Amino acid sequence: MLRIYSVILEIIRALLPIIDRIEQHDRDLGRQLRRALASVPLNTAEGSYSRGRNRAARYHSAAGSMNEVIAGVETAVAFEYVHSFDPELLDRMRRVVATLFKNAR
Repeated sequence: MLRIYSVILEIIRALLPIIDRIEQHDRDLGRQLRRALASVPLNTAEGSYSRGRNRAARYHSAAGSMNEVIAGVETAVAFEYVHSFDPELLDRMRRVVATLFKNAR
């Protein structure tokens, strides 16, 4: 299992209150964020026990889902559903994406 797996779970815990606030304004966006966010650890775990192209595909899916979450939260900020987003959390999310892409090669 990749060491970032525990970081991914920490990110999920940190994002839950933000997603709850988003869902108060836009239930569909909140649901989409939850699905994308759940996909990250699931695909990371699956990729950790896969080989070859399957491993790369799972890590690419996990990275894409994390990018989707980043975009979703940034969209919620633009719509003013939430007023701020922790830059440190955003940085951690981007590092997860970079690590997943690196390991997909």
